[in-house]
Amino acid sequence: MVRSLGKHLIAEFYNCNNEILDNVEKVEYYMKKAAIETGATIVTSTFHRFLPHGVSGAVIVSESHLAIHTWPEFGYASIDLYTCGDDVDPWKAFEYLKKAFNSNRTEVNEHKRGLYNEIGIPENSSHKVEVE
Repeated sequence: MVRSLGKHLIAEFYNCNNEILDNVEKVEYYMKKAAIETGATIVTSTFHRFLPHGVSGAVIVSESHLAIHTWPEFGYASIDLYTCGDDVDPWKAFEYLKKAFNSNRTEVNEHKRGLYNEIGIPENSSHKVEVE
């Protein structure tokens, strides 16, 4: 197993509930709940609704971030779920958001960020992300 400092999921959500994707309060609620599902510690968040439609926002967590951009007119959302450390799981956020946005089709790629062997961290290191 290749060890890394973080996991970055880049996800495409299709055929989502258009009304949810255009509601800034709901999108922010679901994104914060997704951060909690991962086991992350929320630091802050910022979300904005565009006119005539669409929402963009981010939840900053001690372990990195969760970000979203929505196109409700197409039932589509692009979502980044980036977490660091071994105690948080971005896949839990992915599964939660898939249900929350009623997406019936998704595509996702996982990227390892900060590969130990590239940085020079020994593979057997017990490095832990410090949460303030």
